[in-house]
Amino acid sequence: MDRVRFWHSMRVFGIVLIAAVPIYAFYYYIRDRLAVSWRRWLTHHFLGQYFKNRAYYELTFNQSIDNPDQRISVDVNTFTQKSLTFLLEVVGAILTLIAFSGILWAISKTLVIFLGLYAILGTLVTFGVFGKPLIALNFQQLRREADFRFSLIRIRENAEAIAFYQGEADEAAHVKQRFTEVFGNYKKLIMRTLGLNLFQYGYSFVTLIFPCIIIAPRVLSGELEVGRVVQAVGAFAAMLSALTVFVENFESLSAFAAGIERLHTFSKSLAERQAGQAKPGSTIARLEQPRLELDRVTLQTPNYQRTLITSVTLAVDKGEGLLIVGASGGGKSSLLRAIAGLWNSGSGTIMRPKLEQMLFLPQRPYMILGTLRSQLLYPMVDRDISNEELSQVLAQVNLPDIVARCGGFDAELDFGKVLSVGEQQRLAVARVLLTKPHYVVLDEATSALDVQNEETLYAQLMSTSSTIVSVAHRSTLLKHHKHVLEVVGDGTWHLGQAKDYTTIE
Repeated sequence: MDRVRFWHSMRVFGIVLIAAVPIYAFYYYIRDRLAVSWRRWLTHHFLGQYFKNRAYYELTFNQSIDNPDQRISVDVNTFTQKSLTFLLEVVGAILTLIAFSGILWAISKTLVIFLGLYAILGTLVTFGVFGKPLIALNFQQLRREADFRFSLIRIRENAEAIAFYQGEADEAAHVKQRFTEVFGNYKKLIMRTLGLNLFQYGYSFVTLIFPCIIIAPRVLSGELEVGRVVQAVGAFAAMLSALTVFVENFESLSAFAAGIERLHTFSKSLAERQAGQAKPGSTIARLEQPRLELDRVTLQTPNYQRTLITSVTLAVDKGEGLLIVGASGGGKSSLLRAIAGLWNSGSGTIMRPKLEQMLFLPQRPYMILGTLRSQLLYPMVDRDISNEELSQVLAQVNLPDIVARCGGFDAELDFGKVLSVGEQQRLAVARVLLTKPHYVVLDEATSALDVQNEETLYAQLMSTSSTIVSVAHRSTLLKHHKHVLEVVGDGTWHLGQAKDYTTIE
């Protein structure tokens, strides 16, 4: 009935509201701004490690590191956002404890002691009973969701090949199997979460009555006012929520912990590769020199389970090309990987020029995302080369109309789909003519071309100062090389003169 006091309270409350609105708004703004800045830093850190020393390539042989793309794009984002959210919730819980502990202690010391024991019991039960299973299930859920998404991406990337094979039924079955694994694991996850929710709600609802029971004798005896019950219940609930912040958020914490584990294993694997710890057994040594030379090189598969070539020794002098032939699966392409530094398992020494002075052309050329100019200048796209010179090189590789067809040198297209494999191989040779490396290494890089186009490209390569090392199956290429290395397939090899070699099998 105190009118003056009421309106005074309303004025104070209005001032508090005016102050609270920007505080709350900026609270979430600053939290999210910190999270996105942290994500940028951590993403750049992982990308730096991922591309350093070709770790992205070596990880393809590590079965324990699945879907590194998701770990960098999704798990990093979740980690930074959740970390700040939980940190601020813990800070808020500490402030709540400070704010209400004095009130509750003044009302009932017994209630404070009961609160502490109750919070400890709830935390132990939550982590002991539900902790490890939920984290494991969330870890598997993240992995299986990523596998399911990856299977759909593979279909999009290989749509034409699947259509040619009429493999829709098999691919659909494969994708459905991946989703069945997602569905099955998620059912286990929600069942385990049901048990957690039953415990959490029972645990929290009981607190609505316990404070009343504990202080009821003092209220009934007249020692405490009835209003102190309401005050005690409110303070008890606030402090219990602060003390059991991990219990109340355990479901999301378990998913968060699973994401941390994925990032940790990824980071550890990258660090091991940078430190050279992820390469057990002997490794091939490499030295820089102007000439390409192999000294007693024994090459094994990355897991050291199979020896491909034993003690091969050869030298490729300037202008004296080397043709590598042999049965499929014998180790021809693997030897090129060793020269490039992609494979290290084995022994011996490979001497070669700096990698900047060599250019490797795989059978399936890599078409970057960018303009036609960038395609031609890759991997050194910042070079200043005139349109006239680019057009001249395109004419040399029998692609004179590609500029008009694509809409100019600065047109951005999906060249992996716009160009046929044969056109892509010719464009890759154009890169060689523009780069002019000391050595050019071709791994069946003209396999999609007819003999006439292949002959034209090799004639263009021979007219440069580059020394050619080729893996091929066509005898027509013998005349463009001085030496022939035949890889038998059982670890043995033969080295001879191309003019004396007549059969390629």
